[in-house]
Amino acid sequence: MSLADDLYRETILDHYHNPRNRGEITDPSAKVEGVNPLCGDELTLYLQLDGDTIKDVKITAKGCSINTASGSMMSEAVLGQSIEDVKKTVAAFKTMMMSKSGEITLPEEMEDLEALQGVRKYPVRIKCALLPWNTLLEGIQSAQEDQKDQKVKEVK
Repeated sequence: MSLADDLYRETILDHYHNPRNRGEITDPSAKVEGVNPLCGDELTLYLQLDGDTIKDVKITAKGCSINTASGSMMSEAVLGQSIEDVKKTVAAFKTMMMSKSGEITLPEEMEDLEALQGVRKYPVRIKCALLPWNTLLEGIQSAQEDQKDQKVKEVK
């Protein structure tokens, strides 16, 4: 096992044992459930938007270390970003996870996420790593729809 593999394993275990942004948001812009029926992973994502910026994100998760670590890393990566930048971050992460070629280098601010590249060796586990990211996109969509509905009500 290489030094890089050891460091990646350490990063994943750190995020699993000490997940960042764990918990709930009292009055979220969106609350979305994510489930991976193949392995039993479940998570609830709470999202607070300020205009088009991720003001806060919290996650409660039950499941494997990959799902929990990925959600923790994701929450750190997107906090404070614009929705446009978040979508780019999600696309970059998904490209890395789905790539059949060698290692993908992510932008410096996303380098912790590279720890999850090893998951690609186990295709069934890729869904575990992607669950928080797909749930985040659902949450953004839900929050944006609610914002549009709110604007329509204000106009009436």
